[in-house]
Amino acid sequence: MSTNTTSGTAPARVPSGRGKATLATDWYPASLPEKTAVSLHTLITHDGEVSRGTLYEPGTASRTVFCLMHPRQDLQRHPLIPGLLEAGHSVWTQAGREVGNDLRLVHETALLDVAAGMEFLRERGFEHIVLIGHSGGAGLYSFYAEQSLTAPSDRVARTPGGAPVKLGEAPMPAPDGLVLVAPHPGQGRLLLSMIDPSVTDEGDPFSLDPDLDLYNPANGFGEAPEGSQYSAEFVERYRAAQRERVARIDERARELIAGQLAARKRFKGGSGDTSDRRRSVLTPIITTYRTDADPRCTDLSLDPSDRPYGSVISARPSVSNYGVNGFGRLTTPEAWLSTWSGLSSNASLVRSLGGVRIPTLVIEFTGDCSVFPSDVQDAVAALKAEDSTHLRIRADHFGRPLADGDESGIAATVREVVPWTEERVSR
Repeated sequence: MSTNTTSGTAPARVPSGRGKATLATDWYPASLPEKTAVSLHTLITHDGEVSRGTLYEPGTASRTVFCLMHPRQDLQRHPLIPGLLEAGHSVWTQAGREVGNDLRLVHETALLDVAAGMEFLRERGFEHIVLIGHSGGAGLYSFYAEQSLTAPSDRVARTPGGAPVKLGEAPMPAPDGLVLVAPHPGQGRLLLSMIDPSVTDEGDPFSLDPDLDLYNPANGFGEAPEGSQYSAEFVERYRAAQRERVARIDERARELIAGQLAARKRFKGGSGDTSDRRRSVLTPIITTYRTDADPRCTDLSLDPSDRPYGSVISARPSVSNYGVNGFGRLTTPEAWLSTWSGLSSNASLVRSLGGVRIPTLVIEFTGDCSVFPSDVQDAVAALKAEDSTHLRIRADHFGRPLADGDESGIAATVREVVPWTEERVSR
């Protein structure tokens, strides 16, 4: 179900030098092609929640629509939009029910948001729908594509935390193509590679095992420009400890869920007291400190690429690891298991792509500080689509040039995505 709340036509272009779409987010409504129609839509999902989308339509009739969505961000001004419109195609951007809110983000219910958008676009008359998953959008859209191509009776029925989800009952129109741009391996897998395993007490952000401290010079750490030099033995031990920390948080998340459900059962069964009533309602919050600690961000010899020193969060991860902007900082137990656990989440790119059989284009940005060559190689190897293409473009994670004079990775991406799509679906 959808409700059109606002519509309009983009104003004429502004003079050259203003509103030019060259870098990530560097465009204004006035930089859209003339006669672009922009309409806002409110969607009601199969489980009765609300999702919102923006439809950009070129001045000429278009039967193909590109979709952009991220589980955590609003992509209403994604830098790919102007170029795709210039090519004569429509663009749909969507904000899910938990946009901007990591706290309660459950990927299984986010798929119902995607499904509502797909239903709307089919009802609107679009014959060809191509999903573009950029960064975290890759995990979301790959998960959706896999589930939409799965028989309803075989779809995921419960979240990793055990909550029922109505994917088997929901209409889930399948897309016609999938484009993955700078695709990280899924929110959980991303965090698994970035979480700091030297934390010894989840309640103490300063607790530290020095033998696992990535930012200890004794372990090989170095600031830019020299960078770090970690031994193979340290990296192997570090990666194992990361998995152990995530497993401990997973166990805690399941304990918290079980405790809440037990209190609810006692209260509803008449054997509980006021304390049980409160416990059945109160949702505990998991706090995860220090999640900017991937060895590849300071040791550029690991998984080598064109990337500079630093992470996608900061040029100095040794500092930002203690800051507020780390991934998965505050979550409910359900959200942790569904989205942020690299051991429990269903939204793993490699897992999902094993069930994706539609044409798929993978675009790797070679200067990415968040997605590394081995991540992309694992994703490409997992693909079961007979029609799959893997391209490399020199840019950072957001498509920005790596050096002065370099072409925007966004422009290069549009130049690859449009003909790839047009060769596979008719305009």
